[in-house]
Amino acid sequence: MIKRPSLTALSVVIAAGCAALAPLPAPANPYAQNVELRILRGWRSDGNEHIAALQLILAEGWKTYWRAPGDAGLPPVLHWQESQNIDTISIIWPTPEVIDQNGMTSIGYHGDVVLPLRIKVQEGGKAQINGTLQIGVCKDICVPVTLKLRANLPAVGNSDPRIHAAIADQPLSAKRAGAGKVRCAVQVIDGGLRLTAQMPLPSTGAPEHAIIESRDPQIWVSEAQTKRNGATLTATADLIHMTGAAFALDRAGLRFTVLGRERAVDIQGCAGN
Repeated sequence: MIKRPSLTALSVVIAAGCAALAPLPAPANPYAQNVELRILRGWRSDGNEHIAALQLILAEGWKTYWRAPGDAGLPPVLHWQESQNIDTISIIWPTPEVIDQNGMTSIGYHGDVVLPLRIKVQEGGKAQINGTLQIGVCKDICVPVTLKLRANLPAVGNSDPRIHAAIADQPLSAKRAGAGKVRCAVQVIDGGLRLTAQMPLPSTGAPEHAIIESRDPQIWVSEAQTKRNGATLTATADLIHMTGAAFALDRAGLRFTVLGRERAVDIQGCAGN
């Protein structure tokens, strides 16, 4: 059985995490020196789409987090609303790694990290990205850091091998990995639902770690318990609404990422059992 906090305990964990990651007093966060942000300006790929990237250079021993960071992490938040001639920005996430953090599992990166950006620019050529990136960085302690970003994006630009490498480092699609249709069974538990997902998937290399995400940001998903039986990988996790309210599970909105020793796989949605 998955160890799942009660709603009261979950609230305490969330509150404690927020307190631990609360911004330090002005004038500056002394831990910001452990991460450097560079903007790789990239190129205009097709029509109004521009490909750029954020390059994070972390000091030795420091790490930062993936979009689903685990219970011990803080997901990156990109604020770009002050940008000019830009409609949308989305991050293309390279394959992360599983990190043991004081007995808890987190998902993230260390060293030199390139996060490609897919940017929809408006008509008229040049655009400017202007805003901040909020991330958590960890070594012996975990702290939040806010990094300012500002750069002009060229109307043409140059291809950048660092960005291409990061894009190529994404998890494989279900089709490329040879995965079959995921089947999900749901059990009602105190305060939420227990999800068991059976994934027909060739081995990605032991140990394998499955991460389950919900499209609804208000639904907390526990660390999945993962086991393999031949060509099937089974992942079980608890889902709880942050308000404690009942909720209907959107199976199509579930996302399964499998991180193995040899490769990673990204699977979208599941069907009922």
